[in-house]
Amino acid sequence: MKFLFLEPFYGGSHRDFADGWVSHSRHRIDLITLPARFWKWRMRGAALHFARKVQNPSDYDGLIASNLMSLSDLKAQWGADCPSGLVYFHENQLCYPFPAGETMDYQFGFTDITTGMVAERLLFNSKTHKNTFFNALPGFIEMMPEYRPRWVIEQIQAKAAVLHPGCSYPPGPTNLSPWDLSQPPLIIWNHRWEFDKQPERFFSALVSVLSLDQEFRLALLGENFQVVPKTFLTAREKFGGRVVQYGYEPSKETYREWLRQGVVVVSTAIQENFGISVVEAIRHGCYPLLPNNLVYPELIPQEFHDDCLYSSQEELVEKLNLILANPGNFRDKREDLADHMEQYSWELVIDKYDHELDQLGRVSSHRA
Repeated sequence: MKFLFLEPFYGGSHRDFADGWVSHSRHRIDLITLPARFWKWRMRGAALHFARKVQNPSDYDGLIASNLMSLSDLKAQWGADCPSGLVYFHENQLCYPFPAGETMDYQFGFTDITTGMVAERLLFNSKTHKNTFFNALPGFIEMMPEYRPRWVIEQIQAKAAVLHPGCSYPPGPTNLSPWDLSQPPLIIWNHRWEFDKQPERFFSALVSVLSLDQEFRLALLGENFQVVPKTFLTAREKFGGRVVQYGYEPSKETYREWLRQGVVVVSTAIQENFGISVVEAIRHGCYPLLPNNLVYPELIPQEFHDDCLYSSQEELVEKLNLILANPGNFRDKREDLADHMEQYSWELVIDKYDHELDQLGRVSSHRA
């Protein structure tokens, strides 16, 4: 069958997810995108752009979109020509944190709701994300002063499921590279350079580790979509020669090579619904040190929670110091964790995604 994939924010995990599904599916998927910037304006206006860009939407057996677009606006433009729609929720606007000085624009939350209402299928990237969204939805609706559409909760929930995103690495034995312990251990930061990843907490932990006479090297990877945050400029100056990589690495193979050299990958995020960057780092041999909340307890096997998850800044510093001081003690554990991440390989999840498309195509054919 033939499907249309509309991605209004083609960057980071959105880009990786779209490219992975398109390249692994047994169906034909035509991907149309917009650059990964001005996300608020994408939610407001991307549907109008795509409505004009795609000339013959009725030629497709189904439509895939991420939720950074108003599917209800698109359907209003296309009318009966709009094929059945599947929306993938990478994030949602009911629960997303705000940088200092910003408050919620309620319209974005209602865009998620109306998109959910008109979609034939909703997929969330983790159980944690799905639960967070539906736990927040009743309170969001109750903020309305009157005529509250409480009935939308059940209608959206009936169409929603969880399907973890695929990751671009092959299944099978990991063959991890041995850590080079002749040099200070390499710490990996491979997340977006944005406020919700709380880089200042990360850099503060590194300062504390240095005060304990612990040395390290630092690879600052991950994407930055607009202006480089001042936090990173300061960190580059503060950590000097310890910074062996600074900035986004466009070459996938070079990026993976950095991950293979990494001893530990650290997250200090306050918002994470799946975390492809963390999963990739673990799969390539980094030992994870992650907050004991968000999606991370879902990703990390229970038997590793005590070692890999932290609940305070003090515990982060303590555990990071322990790993850097004795990296050899964590080699066997990283092998088991890397093996656990095999399940997210696109080759192993693509049948589930194509099954969703099979079902979507049947809905479109019944409508016709």
